[in-house]
Amino acid sequence: MPPPPDPCFYNGVDTCLLNIKTKISINLNDEKQTIYSFGASDCWTTKFIGNWGDVTKKNKLADYLFSTDTSIDGSPKGIGLSLWRFNIGAGSYEQGSASGISDEWRREECFLTSNGTYDWSKQQGAQWFLNAARARNVKYIHGFAVSAPVSMTLDGMAHGGGGSSFNLQAGKMPDYATFLSTVSSHFKFDYVSPFNEPQWNWGGANASQEGSAATNTEMATLTKLLGPKLQTAGASTKIVLGEAAQLNFITAGYGGDRGDQIYNWFNTASANYIGNIPNVEKSISGHSYFTTCPDNNLITTRTALLNKRNATDPSLGLWQTEFGILGDICGQYNGYPKNTSIDYGLYVAKVIHHDLAFANMNSWSWWLAVSPSDYSDALVYVTDPTGSINLNNSKNDGIVSDSKQLWCMGNFSRFVRPGMKRVSASINGIDDATAASSFMISTYKDAVAKKMVIVVINMGNSAKKFTLDGLGSSINITGNKLDSYTTSGSKSLARSVSSADNINIEPKSVTTFVGTYF
Repeated sequence: MPPPPDPCFYNGVDTCLLNIKTKISINLNDEKQTIYSFGASDCWTTKFIGNWGDVTKKNKLADYLFSTDTSIDGSPKGIGLSLWRFNIGAGSYEQGSASGISDEWRREECFLTSNGTYDWSKQQGAQWFLNAARARNVKYIHGFAVSAPVSMTLDGMAHGGGGSSFNLQAGKMPDYATFLSTVSSHFKFDYVSPFNEPQWNWGGANASQEGSAATNTEMATLTKLLGPKLQTAGASTKIVLGEAAQLNFITAGYGGDRGDQIYNWFNTASANYIGNIPNVEKSISGHSYFTTCPDNNLITTRTALLNKRNATDPSLGLWQTEFGILGDICGQYNGYPKNTSIDYGLYVAKVIHHDLAFANMNSWSWWLAVSPSDYSDALVYVTDPTGSINLNNSKNDGIVSDSKQLWCMGNFSRFVRPGMKRVSASINGIDDATAASSFMISTYKDAVAKKMVIVVINMGNSAKKFTLDGLGSSINITGNKLDSYTTSGSKSLARSVSSADNINIEPKSVTTFVGTYF
């Protein structure tokens, strides 16, 4: 006689297993880093889109990025970025095709004119979005340059011609510092970064954008000039140095004098030490590209960064200032063609989680806020008015659409607000390596408001039930209820209410739980 059928199995699914609740352990007293901001950059598309005549469309796009308002059902209208990165152009746009940059969308104007005066009417499209960010109470503006103005460069171009040092004429370092100080003071930037991905030898015969290599010594020299200029000008702008092309370049040697930047700039024994320079933010920044797969590399790269920081100066801040989906990522994801599905959104959430939970990043920023291209490196997309990907026809008008990259980032940026602290959190029975491909959790608190934010990522195809544990007998969740905001294939930060004793996580989703405690 055959055994009776197992009542737990239905259509091949273990329904009993689905009902087992796994414990989430949270210790609100075990504080980690302070979170300053989540951001994105205006490169370079805002020059056209910011000048569209249809203000309604521009406001829709700005609301996606900056709004903290909610719809009637309580779901957010946007992802509430708390930092906006404003590209300080070098002048390739005025050069046109002579710039050597074939795509005009990737050229940029410069505020410094050829006669040495400043024209503040330049970059009008970018300025529209800067003003839109401020109007929606974005807390921080971060100006960043990728090249010196073309009037100062060695080759008269906004890209380095493939060289391995900074593309700047001899004796022009003080002038470049003056330029950055003047622009930063005019726009009242909170932060400024003078270099970008200095490890790459930008330019050459097939230049695709503005950019320049730079050595650690060149970057320190400029910082030692710029800091006092900002101080003399009475500017509150702080210099954020680094923008390393990969996170491992911050901790290890690369290309001679272009790696091991934590030691170079923040070890008092280094000739390039900048920790005592005025208006320097005590932090170092890098980009998460090319270090996110396989999972063991994702974890070990960030653990090594945190360990190197702690060994050099535990008070040094760590900022992830640029990330997007570029190239082939271990055969799982690819920049081309554009993919805005939940799988790509989950991947973005996974990277954010590891940057925050393993590298203890204080600030996290995306690369392109908006793009007209057939590529997966933006949060918001535009097409031409017919719905086609046509760059030339998108310069004056188009259709605005969102992405799951946008909303999955919003599961962090909309709710983890400036000044919150990350606290320890784990899912019982799941180690770090397993979590990276299944369930991830991170938790944040506002001690003054007694608010708690929990972000749970489910990479799998099955739903999961959790219950909170470890809060302690002295801590209670108000009403034993949590507001939940879910992003999945069919939802974008959709709001509902959950019991703290019965937390349900949908398949392939990112869910943020928000509650107060006493």
